[in-house]
Amino acid sequence: MLSRFFSLALIVCGLVPCASAEGPDVLFDGKTLDRFDVIGCEATVKDGAIFLQAGNGLIQTKNRYQDFVFDFEWKALDEKMWDSGVYFRYDSVPAGRPWPANYQVNLRKGQEGNLGGFDSGTNSVATKPGQWNRFELTVRGDNASLKVNGKPSWSVDGITQPEGYIALQAEVPGGGQFLFRKVRVTKLDAESGGQ
Repeated sequence: MLSRFFSLALIVCGLVPCASAEGPDVLFDGKTLDRFDVIGCEATVKDGAIFLQAGNGLIQTKNRYQDFVFDFEWKALDEKMWDSGVYFRYDSVPAGRPWPANYQVNLRKGQEGNLGGFDSGTNSVATKPGQWNRFELTVRGDNASLKVNGKPSWSVDGITQPEGYIALQAEVPGGGQFLFRKVRVTKLDAESGGQ
């Protein structure tokens, strides 16, 4: 009987994606930035959200990640122009620069959700200016994909960096202030199916 149960579990996991043995890891609890390093910018907690207040820099995870789902909500506060982004799977920031060379999911006005450097990484799902938008970035092996407000946007192959940090980009002088909330990451098992 027990062996039947395990066989059934394996069959189900083969048919239904098994994202992870772990649940989501809440990176931001709405109170502190303890799970991040603030680099080259000013960030605080405002009304339960990460508030990118000033500067050009990063709110970088203290840990590095390999395969994961990075789930977050964002809102631009400038009504005319906004620019920020999310960097992932990078080792370091080059000397003399405020941000890594790649990989970036853009949050620039008119380019929200686009993955820099990939023609097929162009977002076609509408975002809501001045409102909360939810992004779910899934990275597994050399593939990355994005959901925007619950809808699939793009999927690309060619991510060559095997692991690295995840960071929220502060580009306040040219791109205005931003809020981020419900920031969490789910580690994915290498053996399991995609999400």
